[in-house]
Amino acid sequence: MFDFRLQVFHTVARRLNFTRAAEELFISQPAATKHVQEIEHYFKTKLFERNGSRIALTAAGKVLLRHTEDLFSIYRKMELEIHSFAEQHKGTLRIGASTTIAEYLLPPALAAFKNRYRDISINLSGGNTEHIEQLLQKNEIDFGMIEGRPRNSLFKYTPFTKDEIVLVASGKNPVVKKQRITLKELQALPMVLREPGSGTLEVIAKHLKAKDIKLSQLNREIQLESSESIKSYIAHSPAVSFLSIHTILGELNSNALAIIDVQGLEIERYFQFIQLHSGAADIPVFFMNFIRHYNFK
Repeated sequence: MFDFRLQVFHTVARRLNFTRAAEELFISQPAATKHVQEIEHYFKTKLFERNGSRIALTAAGKVLLRHTEDLFSIYRKMELEIHSFAEQHKGTLRIGASTTIAEYLLPPALAAFKNRYRDISINLSGGNTEHIEQLLQKNEIDFGMIEGRPRNSLFKYTPFTKDEIVLVASGKNPVVKKQRITLKELQALPMVLREPGSGTLEVIAKHLKAKDIKLSQLNREIQLESSESIKSYIAHSPAVSFLSIHTILGELNSNALAIIDVQGLEIERYFQFIQLHSGAADIPVFFMNFIRHYNFK
């Protein structure tokens, strides 16, 4: 509905790749380039630095990206509120959410949604990513919200917010004093991992593999099925663990837990909506639109 050129710029700026952005927007790569050039001509400044096949945002590009994200957030809120005048939303919403999302991200968002739309009943099912995919396949939920990366062609995956996975230890653990460790030192530390089927474990394995490290090379002490049990465990032991930043905000503020930087290792991911390709009914779509502009920070 709104300026498509800004949408093209925003997609290119997030992907830092014209070809991928064009594929995502279902336009040609020359068309994506032309839209960005028109914006650069309008502002009389370059938005991207080009070095061979690679691109990076200029200072002006970073400013435009920040304002574009603010604009899109306002647009989404406006559409949601205007649509609410034309429709009455009633019914039941069946959501499946993997553990981190169900325990830490969704509760305040669900409260905000229910405060506004009291005629919609919500049933929330939790479990790891593998379990949520099974529920969706059996039509026991309308859609899922998962931590794992897209992998099953039966489903449609849509990112809705970014997450970072960090290495965590008790605030009293001597390793915290180092602040930063090497990948070799990481392999020697006693490690608590999530259970098989966990989206978090899958993402950790993928990023470690890129550094030529297998999960089997870590000094695994125990595997546990939730972030809460992991936090409690490492609070009473010299072990460390990889956890979503969303799960430890309270413990970081109280210094009960601390983050340890690992040199050369950054683990970022997007939480994803997961749907059957047949799509979702009106209420699930309405809820997903609400979540897309909810501030999880």
